[in-house]
Amino acid sequence: MNQVLVPQRRWPEPLRPGSVVAVIAPAGPLRAERLQRGVDLLRDWDLEPRLGPNTSTVHDQLSYLSAGDKERAEELTAAWADPEVAAVWAGRGGYGAQRMIDLIDFDALRAAGPKHFLGFSDITALHARIGRELDQVTLHSPAVAAAVAQLDDRPSVDQLRRMIFERPAPGAELGTGTTLVPGTGHGRLIGGNLSLVASGIGVDPAPDRPSILFLEDVDEEGYRVDRMLTHLARSGWLAEVTGVVIGQFTDTDNEDQLLRVFADRLGGLGVPVITGVEAGHAARNLTLPLGADVTLTAEPGRASLALA
Repeated sequence: MNQVLVPQRRWPEPLRPGSVVAVIAPAGPLRAERLQRGVDLLRDWDLEPRLGPNTSTVHDQLSYLSAGDKERAEELTAAWADPEVAAVWAGRGGYGAQRMIDLIDFDALRAAGPKHFLGFSDITALHARIGRELDQVTLHSPAVAAAVAQLDDRPSVDQLRRMIFERPAPGAELGTGTTLVPGTGHGRLIGGNLSLVASGIGVDPAPDRPSILFLEDVDEEGYRVDRMLTHLARSGWLAEVTGVVIGQFTDTDNEDQLLRVFADRLGGLGVPVITGVEAGHAARNLTLPLGADVTLTAEPGRASLALA
């Protein structure tokens, strides 16, 4: 049988000095001092930050949101539709993206075409939907106004800069880790925050082509991670997964138990699994291109994720 080749997703055009970057708050409210650190970084790169209206507000009833659902969806839509904007960067995660995602005008986003979209954590929900609707690569990256330590970490900043200023280079290494299950896998890089991936079952479609699944999370203990991975497996969501990349699971009381959970829940999939990739909620958060075709290599003493 002939193999059906699936076209790769589009990469947005690289940024250049003077490019406008829209900073938005699609989930939680931003802290002014953290936002300023991100704005300073953008200016250091000769980029022009443009702050959205919700980057300085807090919802008047629900203080864990930056603004109402309609306002946050309109902020994202307006930023993307602006012909001067070359990239849209989430200020932070925090809960809220799932509440507003269905209010985004995706017809307007499609008309404007691919643009760099950046962020992590709760922004996982937007990565999945924007990547699918626009058939483009998005960047799981440090947020503009989240953990300041990530924007002070040289490897994190260097990889982020390469991803937005340079064209993708096949074979470029994205991260390294430790082999849990050996093997080699190829596919489209998907995923992000495990809690968001798991809570999207029944709303977002399961992967429909060979995929390398990246997962990270924060404040999750072993039994909760077990429950979410079990939910993914029982739903059939993992059927097209050809490899798993475990990023950082920070602020947990028992890292050894988490490793046992990963081995127990993922070891029987028959695909390579690596752990310890430096992407997630820790001080180092290497930018990963969701939607890009990648190769996962898991060998004794060598575990890496690279662009295909």
